[in-house]
Amino acid sequence: MTTLRMAAVAAPFDRDLEGDFARIEKLIGEAKAEGVRLLALPEAALGGYLANLDGGAEGPPALAVDGPEVQRLAALAGDLVVTAGYCEIAGGRRYNSAVCVTGDGVLGNHRKVHQPLAENASYGAGRGFAAFDTPVGRLGMMICYDKAFPESARALALDGAEVVVCMSAWPGSRTNPAADLAQDRWKRRFDLFDRARALENQIVWVSANQSGTFGDLRFVAGAKIVDPGGEIVADTGVAEGMAIAEIDVQAALATARRSMGHLADRRPDAYPVSVP
Repeated sequence: MTTLRMAAVAAPFDRDLEGDFARIEKLIGEAKAEGVRLLALPEAALGGYLANLDGGAEGPPALAVDGPEVQRLAALAGDLVVTAGYCEIAGGRRYNSAVCVTGDGVLGNHRKVHQPLAENASYGAGRGFAAFDTPVGRLGMMICYDKAFPESARALALDGAEVVVCMSAWPGSRTNPAADLAQDRWKRRFDLFDRARALENQIVWVSANQSGTFGDLRFVAGAKIVDPGGEIVADTGVAEGMAIAEIDVQAALATARRSMGHLADRRPDAYPVSVP
């Protein structure tokens, strides 16, 4: 049996890149001490998220995927596989992106496809989803609102992703917010999407999120790991922390798919895409 020990982080990140790197270095150290091989940091871990989603917020520092900051992240990762969100600059446009690295360099990069509220005032949109091979198996990545669309996770699963990492800066409700974040309706949606996407595709789901507050936003934390049956096996709740779980990924996928294989039993002819 070959198990994968993985961790999802709930933590605050802001515009202070040096402070962000100090926090990341500490988290990587803690993960290594716990025997973790895959560590998921939140959306916008390098430079923080937007202060609001009204369309006029100043964005985080724009970084190149082959630039010194991502290289620094890779050096810190060492023999860990680490995913983290950042603001990518490419071709004169900014993207809300996520990168996967080890000490050997960049393994994968994803640009957020789905943009909530006025996020498109700050970022360009990504154009697709693709899985990629890593030392811990075939991974897929997505960012926050991407997980509200079943097609996102399905595209990654059909591309062979065994583990999907979703990095978020998911806030609590903007209207009628709950005093207790655990009772917040946007927190419930965050958790439902995590469980549904894992169960629909019978994959391992690793969900990282920002915690604390930034600008007008109060993040719901809720970092977790979900098994292919949709069961939460580790969860930080609404607090900062690290959710750690050890799963035999191949065995878990095989068990989940043995009797009812959601990918194998699809009938694409019965639901053709007929609208743009």
